[in-house]
Amino acid sequence: MAGLLVGFIALSTVSCTLPQVSAEDRLFLPLSVELLDVAVLPEQTFAETPVGGLSALAYDAQTDLFYGLSDDRGRLAPFRFYTLDMQTGLDPQGVPKIQAVDVRQVTTLKDSNGDEYPADLLDPEGMALSPRRSLLITSEGVASTQSPPALNEYDLATGVLKTEFRIPDRFIPTAATDESAARGIRDNQGFEALTLGPASSAGAFEPFRLFMATESALAQDFDPNPEQPLVNRFLHYLIGPDQSTFIAEYPYPLSLEPLGAVSNGLSEILAIDQGGHFLALERVYGIRGFEIKLFQLATGSANDVSTFASLPTLEQLNPIQKQLALDFATLELPVAAIDNLEGMTLGPPLPDGTASLWLISDNNFSPEQTTQVWLFRLAMS
Repeated sequence: MAGLLVGFIALSTVSCTLPQVSAEDRLFLPLSVELLDVAVLPEQTFAETPVGGLSALAYDAQTDLFYGLSDDRGRLAPFRFYTLDMQTGLDPQGVPKIQAVDVRQVTTLKDSNGDEYPADLLDPEGMALSPRRSLLITSEGVASTQSPPALNEYDLATGVLKTEFRIPDRFIPTAATDESAARGIRDNQGFEALTLGPASSAGAFEPFRLFMATESALAQDFDPNPEQPLVNRFLHYLIGPDQSTFIAEYPYPLSLEPLGAVSNGLSEILAIDQGGHFLALERVYGIRGFEIKLFQLATGSANDVSTFASLPTLEQLNPIQKQLALDFATLELPVAAIDNLEGMTLGPPLPDGTASLWLISDNNFSPEQTTQVWLFRLAMS
């Protein structure tokens, strides 16, 4: 996908006659997102674990398999991720469809000693596969056990912890009797979104870029005025073989919460080129069920706010720029309703060479919800 986008930009600069384009058109890539199919996984167990709570998705090009992270807090089974075989085929009209989604393996996440974590120590939400055959996984933290948010690296084959990355102090929750003095990530609003930048090399010793974002505003940044957008924080790291370097932190304006919403947040981000463009999945749950929107992000002009313990007003910042790529309310759904979409990844190329975009839903282990797998075509329009 990175090569496709870089190639497009290169071709566009050598044209003899340049069309007139708006400033917004120059800022964003001309992407199109086309729904191809939706599959619903049956309720099931695998190796005595309930398959569900799939909050993140990653594709492994070396094996042509996917990994799905369960956000079970260790209450139903140990902390874990699943290896998924998700196969596509063509319908009679030549349109790619999902043929099968099969669970192949479950891997338990363990501490550095190889021991299973106690329940409620982690709240796994974000995940990305690294070039060094490891999984980067975020935890939102668990207030009831005073477990702080985390960014950890686990061995892909064994699930054993390899690295614990330092989280800046401004994200660590602190107890306060006065709400105005509260600091850090709010409960269930922590590090939900995680992606790696497209790498020029798949070598284990090459540095790579990591981006993660909070689901909603920190306690010290929270504005209770519903007419003002909440501002999340979007972090940028450079990960090397021997050290990690914190690069910058950008303000991300969350879409305004619609009437009747119970929860509203950023559930996933996905890097799509090396020029600072991302996809962002925003999810609202309320009286109308789940409302999902997919945005394209441009981070190039955003302020670095890493020196701000508390953010100023949005009017005083240059935030990440957003452009709506797809409102799921406009789709003709092949399912009764949209479920709790949380995971997103690029998959293998489709037969026509365009990129496949995969999403997965977290069923919250609820009998009223399902695990859905969505397949899209992502292309230049």
